Amino acid sequence: MAMMIEHMALYTLDIERLRAFYETYFDGTAGNQYHNPKTGLQTYFISFADGARLELMTRPALGQSAGSQPQTGWAHLAFKAGTRENVDALTERLRADGYKVTSGPRTTGDGYYESCVLDPDGNTVEITA
Repeated sequence: MAMMIEHMALYTLDIERLRAFYETYFDGTAGNQYHNPKTGLQTYFISFADGARLELMTRPALGQSAGSQPQTGWAHLAFKAGTRENVDALTERLRADGYKVTSGPRTTGDGYYESCVLDPDGNTVEITA
């Protein structure tokens, strides 16, 4: 199974300012804004010519200090596994090897099939289909 980085995600207090920045200075194109009224999460995916994408995210009560979750800065690194079966298999392999699975596998409100695990330093790694 060949792995590739699917997207990077960045928490921000001002999602519209960051959207405009990446569109203006890096020729990104924002998709439609996603809003989860239940959690308050708002996101944009910014697409770039080479296929890379950046997810901008904000939510109410976003923390700005160390130890506050979530906080501004990078939120997770996502790898595209290609299929639901690959997501399931890799998630179970990581769980069996002692890594903490923090969510999924599941289909998210915005249509992703994913799971999230913590790397050895506690950073979230998302595995998507």
